[in-house]
Amino acid sequence: MPLSPSRLCLALAAAGCLLALTAPAGSAVRQRLAAQASETSGPGRVIVTYRSTRASALSARVQAQGQGPVREAQALNQRHALDLRDGRTVAPQTQVLISDTLTSAQLRDRLAADPDVESVVVDQRRHAHAAPNDPLYGDLQPNATTPTAGQWYLRPPTVAVVSSINAQAAWDTTTGSSSVVVAVLDTGVRPEHPDLAGKLLPGLDFVQTAAVGNDGDGVDGDPSDPGDWLTSADKLKSAFKSDSCVVTDSSWHGTQTAALVGAATNNGVGMASVGRHVMVLPVRVLGKCGGFDSDIIAGMRWAAGLAVSGAPSNPNPARVINLSLGSATSCDSGGAYTSTITTLNNMGVVVVVSAGNDDLAINSPANCSGAIAVAGLRHAGTKSGYSSLGPQATIAAPGGNCLTDEGVCQYPILSASNTGTQGPETSTYTSGLGSLGLGTSFSAPLVAGSAALMLAANPTLTAEQVKSMLRSTARAFPITGGSPGTPSCGSPQGSPQRECYCTTTTCGAGMLDTAAAVRAAAAGRAVAHVGGTAPVVSPGNAVTLDGSASSAASGATLATYAWDIVAGSDAATITSATNASTVTLSTDATKTGSRVTVRLTVTDSLGNSATATQTLTLGTPPTIASVMPPSQTPPADSGGGGGAPDASWALLALAAAGMAWQARRRRE
Repeated sequence: MPLSPSRLCLALAAAGCLLALTAPAGSAVRQRLAAQASETSGPGRVIVTYRSTRASALSARVQAQGQGPVREAQALNQRHALDLRDGRTVAPQTQVLISDTLTSAQLRDRLAADPDVESVVVDQRRHAHAAPNDPLYGDLQPNATTPTAGQWYLRPPTVAVVSSINAQAAWDTTTGSSSVVVAVLDTGVRPEHPDLAGKLLPGLDFVQTAAVGNDGDGVDGDPSDPGDWLTSADKLKSAFKSDSCVVTDSSWHGTQTAALVGAATNNGVGMASVGRHVMVLPVRVLGKCGGFDSDIIAGMRWAAGLAVSGAPSNPNPARVINLSLGSATSCDSGGAYTSTITTLNNMGVVVVVSAGNDDLAINSPANCSGAIAVAGLRHAGTKSGYSSLGPQATIAAPGGNCLTDEGVCQYPILSASNTGTQGPETSTYTSGLGSLGLGTSFSAPLVAGSAALMLAANPTLTAEQVKSMLRSTARAFPITGGSPGTPSCGSPQGSPQRECYCTTTTCGAGMLDTAAAVRAAAAGRAVAHVGGTAPVVSPGNAVTLDGSASSAASGATLATYAWDIVAGSDAATITSATNASTVTLSTDATKTGSRVTVRLTVTDSLGNSATATQTLTLGTPPTIASVMPPSQTPPADSGGGGGAPDASWALLALAAAGMAWQARRRRE
């Protein structure tokens, strides 16, 4: 839950700057697809390991070669009437064989039946972990108003940036599936934002109190965010006389959390997200001055697919629910939150909750049994100065921080937002302390998106298995690299703890490692992987989807691909073979606004099957030229420790001491 701009006016001044974002045309993606397609026609390459136990002339000859080169192409040519040539020797009894006339799959299948062959696998191409082409993803951003480090938190960790979650490597296993739904329970979303185009499912607005909802009515089918600003005049109204209600500009909090989970990625626009191809279900439960438990719990149940009085059924039940909200209270053990989370966990629904931003004990409902409570980390891997902590923490993930010697906030969590201080204006991106780029509200969706990738790799996982794998694959917290004099984190005692070295009893099992968690989820299973296009495509154009990054279970090889259209068949047709690693669709030029869901089913040589889906929206691919938040000079250690506190931090601390966070829920 991030700091509100109104609380930062004591230390920061805002100025505007225009940033035009340009997008590459995606030629590299098309070249990669073309190259992969060409590999299906030869030359074929396989890696063959010969048996050591068979008493045949070939086996005896291989054994006699010892550590020398293995050269058995001629013998196999005579045996199988093939035209093979020897490739490199990989290991004793193992060599590469090459055919100029057969594909790799055909060559593998021909040699697999040979009694002297112990195993044969395709000698596949591997590529460097490909970064998406979203312009805000990379390091060294050229504009002074953009965080220099870009989306540092998604990239592989480095010596300097320790807490990055390595989502980039996870995408080599899966880029998610549109069949996996993540519900974001928050202030709603701005659906016109280019990075949410084609990524939102029909949600619901659960805010019953009209004044809080700020949209003129109660529960309805429109989860868009009208703004959650609060004025001095509002404070005179009975609904907002609580001390927890503070004058503030609109936060666009739900748009930010939703984009971190599932913003359109590799579409040449704006930012990337953790979940990439997963779908986002917006459920509005927060408005002016937060939201009530009753609305939040009803929203949780509806998001999971349970019946809720007065609400229509949810046709897209979520497997993951993200709650970037809470307040500094103990959990209602045995009460509504605990009961709801237990029910959802038993249904296989993962509930991820931000730990809180008050430097004290883990907030509720993050501290409830069954929740995955997420603490916030600085780029160096130390606890962010604002993050709550305690033994209920499950795991820690980047929450953003600034440095004392930088003219801009270098390590915030960049996400989608809006320029409107009250109602919505222009789509934009957060870029620093004064524009809500910090908070455990942003740590939680990084974990929620990672859980969604795990479920895309292995849909059979239970909520407890997801939680256990996140913990077991987490990287150890660093014990060096923080600011001079940084102490170890201690148990919460009622006094705020700023930057400190996390322990497993204060910040969870370790630092989120998305790649390791996804690999653990996929272990022993076939994984279907669909890529090759952005989620919004122009009607009338041909679209190619690529499944060649799918993988077999350990010890097996992929045997078959099968593509079909499971929804929207009136708007697109398959015009290529349906049993190859890629498929081409022709879209109907008259079906603007339609959605098409394509499914890939892969089966490996051991009979393991897996599916993945990709949902395409027919429309105008998004572009954006937005007003970015201004460059700021942050106060010392703003948002996460680092350096001695100065007067501006003290003012912020005094101002924040008696205030609720913008996205907290009210308890009255």
